[in-house]
Amino acid sequence: MFRYDDLVGVPFKDGGRSKEQGFDCWGLALELFKRQDMWLTDYQCSSEATAQVASNMLKARPQWRRLDVPIIGCLVVIRMLDEGWANHCGVYVGSGKFIHAYTDDTGVVIDRVRRWGPRIIGYYWPTEDAYA
Repeated sequence: MFRYDDLVGVPFKDGGRSKEQGFDCWGLALELFKRQDMWLTDYQCSSEATAQVASNMLKARPQWRRLDVPIIGCLVVIRMLDEGWANHCGVYVGSGKFIHAYTDDTGVVIDRVRRWGPRIIGYYWPTEDAYA
């Protein structure tokens, strides 16, 4: 089990990559995977550039193995808009919940998978190709 509770409430920051600076969704995922001793590739782009985010996620898709059911610590892949394969992510923390950096208003929050319903397009675990 990895620790994540200290990140709840950290502000959302476009391009954010640290607890002190704030996080965007990929920055938070990088931090949570690092806490699991997995150093993943960083794809720097504005979270507001949803088409670019979707393109980056699609290009990285072969580096991730799709899971039939979520496991604690896996990536939750989400389609927020109809642009591309996916354009948002979080990390599954168990009991039907995941953590993600969502908006300026919410910052880093724990959310229920059920609330996001069909927007969640899958649960993924990194292959060795995903490592930086």
